[in-house]
Amino acid sequence: MELNCMIVDDEPLSRELLKHFIQKTDFLTLTNECENGIKAANFLQKKDSEVDIVYLDEEMPEMTGMEILNALEYRPEIIMTTSSQEKAVEAFEAKVTDYIVKPYDYSRFLKASIRAKDNIELLQKRNERFNDVFIKSNNKIHRIPFSDIKYVEALADYVIFNTVSKGKLIVHYTMKGIEKRLPSSQFSRVHRSFIVNINQIDVLEDITVVIEDKIIPIGASYKESFFQKLNFL
Repeated sequence: MELNCMIVDDEPLSRELLKHFIQKTDFLTLTNECENGIKAANFLQKKDSEVDIVYLDEEMPEMTGMEILNALEYRPEIIMTTSSQEKAVEAFEAKVTDYIVKPYDYSRFLKASIRAKDNIELLQKRNERFNDVFIKSNNKIHRIPFSDIKYVEALADYVIFNTVSKGKLIVHYTMKGIEKRLPSSQFSRVHRSFIVNINQIDVLEDITVVIEDKIIPIGASYKESFFQKLNFL
């Protein structure tokens, strides 16, 4: 499992050290970096942020790490970075994944990162035991069997569940978050904007998936993992 991560820290030396640690860690890929809290908060509130883990500095001017957490509707795994042990209590009260104290060392960084990875994998394994998902849409909570979902599509700040029996259900969530909630044995991300139910696929044509009359593109970065889930003759 390869996880996308983001560094949020106003200190250049701290960012450089974290980048070095990320480069040394096989399952981590640095996709974003912010030097202040306001930029980070604006980015993380986007529905297509695609971040799995955030290394978040607690003490920053203008907007602190805790203020960013309080502003987020959907949270990735958060590893708080702080200059004092005392801040750890506040971090755990905010239910972050873990915290690391400056100056960092790689062993503590790795331990916190593995904890975040384990949380993500545990959630995916748990989802394999369920047969349905509850979706809040139009002020109602709908129970949708996994088998009823044809595909999921991103649209601006919303995500659309295209279902067999209930049509389209629009939810305010992230594609990354939904991908973690659906069983990976049945669903596959095929594009930045699409997750498909493998059991609903009618035809594969070149670099597209066809489900009924919907033609869905297969993104280059998703093609290999998607094809590995298919039973080819």
